Amino acid sequence: MAAAAVMVSSASALLAMLQEPAAELKLHALSNLNSLVHVFWPEISTSVPAIESLYEDEEFDQRQLAALVVSKVFYYLGELNDSLSYALGAGPLFDVSEDSDYANTLLARALDEYASIRSKASKATGEEEMMDPRLEVIVERMLDKCILDGKYQQAMGMAVECRRLDKLEEAITRSDNLHGALSYCINLSHQYVGHREYRCEILRCLVKIYQTLSDPDYLSICQCLMFLDEHETVANILYTLFSGGTDDALLAYQIAFDLVENENQAFLLNVRNHLDTLCIPKSALPGGQTGNADPSGDIQMGDDVDIMNGSPRVVDPIEEARADRLTKIRGILSGETSIQLTLQFLYSHNRSDLLILKTIKQALEMRNSVCHSATICSNAIMHAGTTVDTFLRENLEWLSRATNWAKFSATAGLGVIHRGHLQQGRALMAPYLPQGGAAGGGSPYSEGGALYALGLIHANHGEGITHFLRESLRNTSSEVVQHGACLGLGLAGLGTADEEIFEDIKNVLYTDSAVASEAAGIGLGLLMVGTATEKAGEMLAYAHDTQHEKIIRGLALGIALTVYGREEEADTLIEQMTRDQDPILRYGGMYALALAYRGTANNKAIHQLLHFAVSDVNDDVRRTAVLALGFVLYNEPEQTPRIVSLLSESYNPHVRYGAALAVGISCAGTGLNDAISLLEPLTSDVVDFVRQGALIAMAMVMIQTNESYDPRVGTFRRQLEKIVLDKHEDTMSKMGAILASGILDAGGRNVTIKLKSRSKHDKLTAVVGLAVFTQFWYWYPLTYFISLAFSPTAIIGLNSDLQMPKLEFLSNAKPSLFDYPKPTTQQTATATVKLPTAILSTYAKAKSRASKKDAEKAQEKAEAAEGKAEAPPSEDASTSMQVDGAAAEKKAPEPEPTFQILANPARVLPAQEKFIKFLESSRYEPVKGGPSGFVLLRDLRPEDAEELVLADTPSTVATNVSGTAAASPTVEEEEPQPPQPFEYSP
Repeated sequence: MAAAAVMVSSASALLAMLQEPAAELKLHALSNLNSLVHVFWPEISTSVPAIESLYEDEEFDQRQLAALVVSKVFYYLGELNDSLSYALGAGPLFDVSEDSDYANTLLARALDEYASIRSKASKATGEEEMMDPRLEVIVERMLDKCILDGKYQQAMGMAVECRRLDKLEEAITRSDNLHGALSYCINLSHQYVGHREYRCEILRCLVKIYQTLSDPDYLSICQCLMFLDEHETVANILYTLFSGGTDDALLAYQIAFDLVENENQAFLLNVRNHLDTLCIPKSALPGGQTGNADPSGDIQMGDDVDIMNGSPRVVDPIEEARADRLTKIRGILSGETSIQLTLQFLYSHNRSDLLILKTIKQALEMRNSVCHSATICSNAIMHAGTTVDTFLRENLEWLSRATNWAKFSATAGLGVIHRGHLQQGRALMAPYLPQGGAAGGGSPYSEGGALYALGLIHANHGEGITHFLRESLRNTSSEVVQHGACLGLGLAGLGTADEEIFEDIKNVLYTDSAVASEAAGIGLGLLMVGTATEKAGEMLAYAHDTQHEKIIRGLALGIALTVYGREEEADTLIEQMTRDQDPILRYGGMYALALAYRGTANNKAIHQLLHFAVSDVNDDVRRTAVLALGFVLYNEPEQTPRIVSLLSESYNPHVRYGAALAVGISCAGTGLNDAISLLEPLTSDVVDFVRQGALIAMAMVMIQTNESYDPRVGTFRRQLEKIVLDKHEDTMSKMGAILASGILDAGGRNVTIKLKSRSKHDKLTAVVGLAVFTQFWYWYPLTYFISLAFSPTAIIGLNSDLQMPKLEFLSNAKPSLFDYPKPTTQQTATATVKLPTAILSTYAKAKSRASKKDAEKAQEKAEAAEGKAEAPPSEDASTSMQVDGAAAEKKAPEPEPTFQILANPARVLPAQEKFIKFLESSRYEPVKGGPSGFVLLRDLRPEDAEELVLADTPSTVATNVSGTAAASPTVEEEEPQPPQPFEYSP
């Protein structure tokens, strides 16, 4: 046939045969035209009506072949819709297995068409488009072929796109690697499924398949169930596991730690409460009583012997073990266990560089309160969660200059430093809190700041502190204290939707006080985050009624927080806000878009934000629209620099600022090359606030990156130092540089900014924290919300008793790549700019005469050295030569090792995780695959004595610092340095 095709120079003869009455001739013509259409399609296109008439002739046997020829002609003409229509008419002659451009293009078109019709049918719209059964047949043939050929991932992708969960289930169950196929589908649903309800359907289908397996992957099941908000099923799984053997209990602990990492407080509390109800009928408690929880959330268990009805009864050891495991699970779910271990890690591994803060403090002008507050904030961020307040205690007099709102911020900074100190949080803040629930003799600013600090300490884990914060809010009439209490309550009750707290904060909102009601608006949003509550309508109505811009702004952000993660459910509210005449509510609409579609890279949301970024008349709205892109795209950080690159060159400085922060938010902690390249020119922008935003964004991107990994980090650190030391630099840029210095070394250089957990879920607290942090543009105390986004870069291995055994990990990477940044030295820290020296004419003449004399002396020495070289070398000379050689050998640098042994708990950066392995000879093996975060360890040699890591815990002594808004010292004093060597003369 190929030889015949070469010989044929025209299709006219074959086309003429189509006019013949004999069916055999028509069939012969069509068969040949089908094989030659790719060559003679321009000629055949003139006879398309004749071929179409054959297809429409119901008496003609080979109608389908005619349809196939017409389909190919239309394909080459570029009429893909007509081509697909006739390909459907070709029936089985349209070969889905054919590997040609024609077949592949039409199959893709068919899939798109089918997926579009199925998608429209899933939405409850009045107009329903009918599905062509022929199209359905082709799609099913395609799916079946992929499954038969073993191309399961392709089949799963097509099934998800076409909304065919029956075919998805078939592809998964027939796959060779069932667990791999299921985890692939989970990633597929999170990354590529834009519709929230459909994603839930997929996850329910996957959970159903998981549960049919003989060895279910409970870690993945519970992650899916958390997204579906099925807390009862999760509690049942945990109960089953910790009621089993030691390995099952370890798996239950691992599941609990992984759920805690997603930071959904309301879900975790529901799981814990349901666990309690499951355990009550089975627990061996005296007199049928239930277990009482103490304020810290631990169950109070009885002794080994109970007295029941006057007679001693021995407790069943199985019941005792179960009760012990329940206590541990409760501790994990309440967040206390993970927080305590993180606190120990950050305290013991703290590597913050106080010389940087000392340099900043010395370079600042006495009168500049903005930079003074920024330095206090930078110190808090630099020591977030470490409990180290050395800098504050060493500079009490300097700190006491903070007055009014600066004092509020300084006191609130303690909450960041002591974040997670749940047991001692209230004792630490006692010197500043309102005494006896009412306003005491202290400053209302420090009292309000202390209540805000309590919220930061207990953020997302506020069970034990909400009652005190509510009492403080009710018993004060000071708007400053109310401001701090509302923020504190919002943080402590994050996402719990507690009705009583809601009413308390709403009462403050209705006082119409600009200061207190602004915080109340944000507090309501924090409390109801992600609930899509109907109360958002009430908040919107009040925003229209009030005259205070501050209140409207607080409410706008609060409303945006309520629709967090609700995606298309939030569209009505978003539409209402973005069409509002008030620019502040449109500004809130941008945040609503950002938070509703956080991390989804949803095309519709991106399109809307880009539209507002270039078309809105208000600069605030435009800035926020660009900034919001960072939240929508943090799931695909590589895309953000490309999308905002043109906006970063806009004539409008507000848009440039938004572009900088969008890149900072979405690429935070990645050290992404494109992100740094985009931000570099913005750090030297002509407008001061653009430079400020670019410096903060650059620090967010570069956090936990050292100079060995990227040399530009060193350049950036020197740039920050230069900006701080330059007395002529604008205050806003200087503030940005100071905050950037803190962010770069946050948490004692042991934390990064992570908006996604290791299971690819969004971290609610982190995303909310960054969203409120960006409000520092209007209100500096909100800067502290960035601490909510910090995540420790650690591997912490735990045994079945939730203690850290001695254990070593292997890092197959050069140590310098992921090492701590080198500490600054006094010389670099106090570098001064050299000024040109004035030179007098007499000095120049004297210098030239001196240089001539030096040249003559150098020539004489060189001649003398040549004479010595000609003389025979003496014994002494030879020995000295050898010594020099030995010294040279010593100076030669040793090659850097290609691996590193790390001890538990270890600092491991996200980029380093892929290089981490457990040693083959290790006594322990992990319960789950990837070594990151909290890892439960299975003991392979339980009969041997176990060696534990001695935890270096922070001190919990609280003392009052009188007359200042500074910290209560909680860290033991370091040993003083020995005195310098000196000679004693009597």
